[in-house]
Amino acid sequence: MKIKAIFFFLFSLFSISLCSSQEKENNTQFPPTTGYINDFENIYTPEEIKELTEIISLFEKETGNEIVVATIDNISNYDSFEKYTIDLSSYWGIGKPDKNNGLSIILSKKLRRVRINTSIGTQEIINDDFCQQLINKHGIPNYKEGNFFIGTKLMLLAIIEAWR
Repeated sequence: MKIKAIFFFLFSLFSISLCSSQEKENNTQFPPTTGYINDFENIYTPEEIKELTEIISLFEKETGNEIVVATIDNISNYDSFEKYTIDLSSYWGIGKPDKNNGLSIILSKKLRRVRINTSIGTQEIINDDFCQQLINKHGIPNYKEGNFFIGTKLMLLAIIEAWR
């Protein structure tokens, strides 16, 4: 009987903790999107933002696929960078609703994290393994050297090449 009581107590405690965490996340105020490039950490120069914007804009005009790049310096009251980036991408509504053709590259210089999120329609072509390979090949090596523009641009160009 004691074992059941202890199990019930631990289960209840876990459930309350989980609900509390989800409630905190649901109260997050996400920043509004500013366009294709959302540089909240101010790591890109105006010229770099212009170049990345032109690359993404041209690709969207050719294919209808939507890409957004964001730099963030915190994950608000979230416990997980991954969950925050997924919820942020969803909040911004990246991709056309009828096609689910959106992709986001979200990085944080301060948190030393990067993630590529894909919508359901995009995952058939740009899967998680491919995204991780791009991060490992282009993102991390360049970001470690402080070359955020180069790392982002190389990942972006590889995504576009694969997604055409």
